[in-house]
Amino acid sequence: MAAKLSLLLVFLSFCSLLSPSLSNVITNSVNWWCDKTPNPEPCKYFINQKPIRFLPIGKSQFRKMGVELAMERALTAQTHNKWLGNKCTNEKEKAAWADCLNLYEETIFQLNQTIEPNTKCTDFDVQTWLSTALTNLETCRAGFIELGVPEFMLPLMSNNVSKLISNILAINKPSSSPPETYYSEGFPTWVKPGERRLLQASSPRPNLVVAQDGSGNFRTIKAALDAAAKRSGSGRFVIRVKRGVYKENLEIGKKLKNIMLVGDGLRNTIITGSRSVKGGSTTFASATVAVTGSGFIARGITFRNTAGPQNHQAVALRSGSDFSVFYQCGFEGYQDTLYAHSQRQFYKECYVYGTVDFIFGNAAVVLQNCMIYARRPMDKQKITITAQGRTDSNQNTGISIHNCRVMAAPDLQPVLNSFKTFLGRPWKQYSRTVFMKTYLDSLVDPAGWLEWDGNFALDTLYYGEYKNIGPAAPVSGRVKWRGYRVITSAAEASKFAVGNFIAGNSWLPATGVPFKSGL
Repeated sequence: MAAKLSLLLVFLSFCSLLSPSLSNVITNSVNWWCDKTPNPEPCKYFINQKPIRFLPIGKSQFRKMGVELAMERALTAQTHNKWLGNKCTNEKEKAAWADCLNLYEETIFQLNQTIEPNTKCTDFDVQTWLSTALTNLETCRAGFIELGVPEFMLPLMSNNVSKLISNILAINKPSSSPPETYYSEGFPTWVKPGERRLLQASSPRPNLVVAQDGSGNFRTIKAALDAAAKRSGSGRFVIRVKRGVYKENLEIGKKLKNIMLVGDGLRNTIITGSRSVKGGSTTFASATVAVTGSGFIARGITFRNTAGPQNHQAVALRSGSDFSVFYQCGFEGYQDTLYAHSQRQFYKECYVYGTVDFIFGNAAVVLQNCMIYARRPMDKQKITITAQGRTDSNQNTGISIHNCRVMAAPDLQPVLNSFKTFLGRPWKQYSRTVFMKTYLDSLVDPAGWLEWDGNFALDTLYYGEYKNIGPAAPVSGRVKWRGYRVITSAAEASKFAVGNFIAGNSWLPATGVPFKSGL
């Protein structure tokens, strides 16, 4: 096969040398496709640098060409990034650089799976993975900025990979919604029947047990994860974590697929850490638990970061796990508690506590039947529940909060009049967040939403509210931004139901709450 491919490439090269007209046709075809992208110049430049050029027939061939080009540039950048490690002059630069090394590796992985011949994927899958790849590069850049060390390292890391990925996102953008997928037993249908039984069983049969008193296989969760990494195959692997407070920082990497952590209830099984930006971490690296392995499930566990409001960004959980599910879990922190970083995620019957931007990131994420509690922040701070990070209008990402309750935590209730609370603010240019059929208690300011920095993103964001209830639900006093809308159409609202956000387009009723089919 390789010999045939080599002969074909030689033949095409020979033909292009003999036939200037053929070469012109190829160049014109490439330029025609590049002109359809938001960044035509790097597209033309890098494609025309390649010695072998072929005529892209149709969108899929040009998409593959674009992905291969972006991956080639990303591999070059990663080689350069490794060399830059020795150039770091302090711990903050090293911290940001280490994130970038990890994030570029993840980007290369995401790009590769979009063209891997054995991967059966839809255009919607590809758009998700490309969105993740772009988010990774933005996260790399953000780390240097938030630690205040962008001047030296960041220009050296700059390249055209982000622009090339944006081009593919624009070309690949699906013309219609993903195939219709319904709910079954309260879970989206991509949660397989066996997984549903695991989630709902009172005590699913574990592969390993973690117990601090020595009654299990291991005393730490990390030891159990290390054992899971040595298993053969990548089928569902259940780790039971018995009651206790586990002071661990955990990283469940992309090679650890289909891991399920089952606790003894969110009040009894707690994983806690205290990393923070003020303590020298990037936001990305501050997570008590970080997971990127696909198919991750957690049930009955609280993820906590105890750094406190004075230490600024301090993440309890960061998920970049595609098709991840968090059921009856708790997330406790202050600023940046729950980092829904990327990919497709689903949270059901969870509790989330925080102060500033405490549900944030650039995943396609839906929270259903969750309790969202605003805590007391530092003096003069404003409370913002969400900060969604979409940087490209073609990313299929956003935060959808459906049938939840937004309340004041016990420490905020006595001083409620001293702090203003908002549903969200635009962290990035195309920030997208919706609250649907959610109870908004009196703590939410009548304006509803807060600016990030002057007029930044107010025209390009998408903030929507649909049939919310409660004291703060009336929308007459809401912001008048071009990007804000009161959603009155069920058809528009259904775009943000789990079905559409995570490979389907409708909802079934949640437990005990009457809903129309689809919302």
